[in-house]
Amino acid sequence: MSKEKKPLTKAQLVSELSEKQEMTKKDVNAFLDTLCDIAFKETKKKGSFTLPGIGKLVLVKRKARKGRNPLTGEEIQIKAKTVVKFRVAKICKDTIVPPKK
Repeated sequence: MSKEKKPLTKAQLVSELSEKQEMTKKDVNAFLDTLCDIAFKETKKKGSFTLPGIGKLVLVKRKARKGRNPLTGEEIQIKAKTVVKFRVAKICKDTIVPPKK
């Protein structure tokens, strides 16, 4: 039986970063909050934000399209909308899941 692996919480991330970078938890927390604010503003204003080595937040415009109501099978019209996607950087992907040779 394997234990369910839980993702790192913000508090755990702040603790780990503060230990490794020899900074206070308050400073690390402020840094992370500022990084998030910058990422949100840049993505909204310019359409994308790159976090080097991790990936890129991108605004994507979806066209209107036809779809189906899964309950009734009835064809419906889906409106055009803008969504946010995250594209993982190749280095990140290859480090986490090495490509097969």
